Amino acid sequence: MTEAFTSEVGWGVLHLFCKLRADTDGEAVIMAVKAAAEGQQVVPFSVFGHKADMGVMAVGADWIRLRALQAALQAARLEVVDSYVSMTEVSEYSQGMPAEHLDARLHPVLPPTGKRAICFYPMSKRRGEQDNWYALGYEARKALMMDHGKSGRTFAGRIVQLITGSTGLDDYEWGVTLFGVGLDDLKDCVYTMRFDEASTRYAEFGAFYAGIVGDIEEVAAQVGLQVADA
Repeated sequence: MTEAFTSEVGWGVLHLFCKLRADTDGEAVIMAVKAAAEGQQVVPFSVFGHKADMGVMAVGADWIRLRALQAALQAARLEVVDSYVSMTEVSEYSQGMPAEHLDARLHPVLPPTGKRAICFYPMSKRRGEQDNWYALGYEARKALMMDHGKSGRTFAGRIVQLITGSTGLDDYEWGVTLFGVGLDDLKDCVYTMRFDEASTRYAEFGAFYAGIVGDIEEVAAQVGLQVADA
C-alpha cells in the first residue's frame, strides 16, 4: 500500500474535464468514480458546450488517491481535455471569523444539498502597471475583499461557493467552484460580483465550465456513456 501524500493544512482539490471517445468504457468510468468516493468526496457533473462532456471534482486529504482517480478515468479511455489543481484554504482576510466557518472552508462537505447547478472558473489578481493588487497594502486589500464578500452574501441560500488556492500549483491563483439552485443563480451571482472594485479593477478570469451535478449513473446517462445492460 502506497503511503498517503497529504498537506499540512487543507485538502487537495482536483477538477477534471473530460470528453468521451468512441472506445470509452462507461462501466469502468462508473467504477472509477465509485471507488474514488470511498474515503474522499467526488462530484460528477455533465458539462454544457463543446469544451467537455463531463467533469469530476474530487476533494480529499490524500493527493495519491486524487491522482489515482485521474489515472482510472484515463484507463477507462476518457480524454481529459482540461484540469485544475488546487487546495482548500482559509483566506488571509478571514482572521477573527468563527472556527466553524474556517473549518467549512478547509473541510467542505460536497455537493451541497439542493444545488445541482455547478460552474467552475480559475482567477488571479491583476499585476498591471496601473492596477497591481499586490502593490496595495493589507488593509486596502482587506477592505476591498470585505466589500466583495458582502455582495456574495446577498446570494445566501441560492449559492454555495468554494474558493481554493492554486498559487504555485496551476496557471491561476485560485479556483472558484459555485453550486447553485439553478443556472440563473450562477449567472446572477457572477454578474453582480463583477461590479465590485476587487473584480472590476483587479480580477482576471480563465475559462468557465458549467453543468449539472448528479450521481455518476445520472451523469453517464446525460452524456451518453455506453454501459452494458445488467
